[in-house]
Amino acid sequence: MGSKRYDARRPSVLRRVALLGRDSLLSIKRFYYVNVRGMNIHPTVRFSLSTKFDETNPKGIYVDEQTMITFGVAILTHDMSRAFHSDTRIGKRCFIGARSIIMPGVSVGDNCIIGAGSVVTKDVSPGCLVAGNPAEVVRTGIRTRAYGILESGPALH
Repeated sequence: MGSKRYDARRPSVLRRVALLGRDSLLSIKRFYYVNVRGMNIHPTVRFSLSTKFDETNPKGIYVDEQTMITFGVAILTHDMSRAFHSDTRIGKRCFIGARSIIMPGVSVGDNCIIGAGSVVTKDVSPGCLVAGNPAEVVRTGIRTRAYGILESGPALH
């Protein structure tokens, strides 16, 4: 009599249902942001359910293709203390780390990595890794693949 073997590579039925539900919620949220609020989020962008896109000036948010925005990130397009509204742009193949804040009017270039918890107050040139509060350039000349995955090369220290 054969027994069922557990295959760690195959998610359980409950896990698959949960992932399907999450994917459905993300699709609804993306539809709302793009078609109702007018945000410019490329269809290949991946973002967490807890990502906060500023809805005060929604048409000022631009996120380009194959970018990953992780949990708790806030992308702002306004600052009420200065009565300031400005477009915020994130380039192609970027990775925005958990709980980072992208301030209004900031442009993040293509192939950038924003470290977790960073507060980005100034434009980030393409191919840079930034971290800190306020975010500062840690490394330049990086190259990323889809969703901001760092290409092979020297290790980050």
